[in-house]
Amino acid sequence: MKIFVAGGTGAIGRPLIAELLAQGHALVALTRSSEKAQALAEQGIEPAVADVFNPDAVKAVVRRAQPEVVIEQLTALPKPYTRQSMNAAATLNTRIRFEGGANVLAAAQAAGARRYVRQSVAFYAIPGPGLADEDTPLAVSASPAIAAGVREITELEHRLLGNPNIEGIVLRYGFFYGPGTWFNPDGDVARQVQQQQFPIVGNGEGVWSWLHIEDAAIATVAAADQGNPGIYLIANDQPLAVREWLPAFAQWLNAPAPPRVPVEDILKTDGGADTVYYGTQMRGASNAKAKRELNFQPRPLEWNVDTAAAQGRRDSVPHRIGNVARGAKSTARSS
Repeated sequence: MKIFVAGGTGAIGRPLIAELLAQGHALVALTRSSEKAQALAEQGIEPAVADVFNPDAVKAVVRRAQPEVVIEQLTALPKPYTRQSMNAAATLNTRIRFEGGANVLAAAQAAGARRYVRQSVAFYAIPGPGLADEDTPLAVSASPAIAAGVREITELEHRLLGNPNIEGIVLRYGFFYGPGTWFNPDGDVARQVQQQQFPIVGNGEGVWSWLHIEDAAIATVAAADQGNPGIYLIANDQPLAVREWLPAFAQWLNAPAPPRVPVEDILKTDGGADTVYYGTQMRGASNAKAKRELNFQPRPLEWNVDTAAAQGRRDSVPHRIGNVARGAKSTARSS
């Protein structure tokens, strides 16, 4: 199958390209860099050189490629996972997703592509008991950054799914971990955990849904091949509260146990309401639909949860706030 990929050189783009090649698909990948174009060609991938913000150029390269499926993974996220870095990247990230994504979608439609797959996020469901599914309402009244993120993904998803001229598939990914992500031993969250700058906030009851970056690629290829139009939550089988996964992650890194910080202290910081949401209110995601329709079989989380979490509960003590988890607007670095 001929597939056009926009965003093929980032954290998810690299394993996605590898998986698509392994499955025997013919690939065209968008880039604006001649250096990256050469690297793509050396992998047996046809490069399409265009600035994603130039609609005519994008339309020309997609028309030339004549793909059956277009996969959009456009983001512009920073290596550091802090409020400052995320705020600095926000303008470009929003523009590349809205304006760049609109150009790619219009080009796909003009070229007669049958199917369009784009990324979204799995952690904006309204807080509540149990795991969210694809029909669970999103948290439109949450803390400021979360509510803004909900408005953004709602518009992006509706733009695709409301288009009657193309089969639209939205993949709401869990938090990426693995090579090239923040949640890897060489990633920025690991650095913060090692420096005790990523605390358990309050009761630590916020539930995070995880996804290995290579499993994200596998699920994306499955959706391109056999998915039904609509939304899929793509996450592993182990949604975990912060009080469970964070001590386990720290132990896996041979880092000190994470500190605990009261909610009232976090609320005094810049963006504190968003940090409290991530730490105490976030809701996990069910992958039942993806397992049923895409034969999705995610790997277990890499760090040993039970042993590490128990150790973390014994060792965690009050500590300074430091660089606490910030209300980021995406799952992992993929620029």
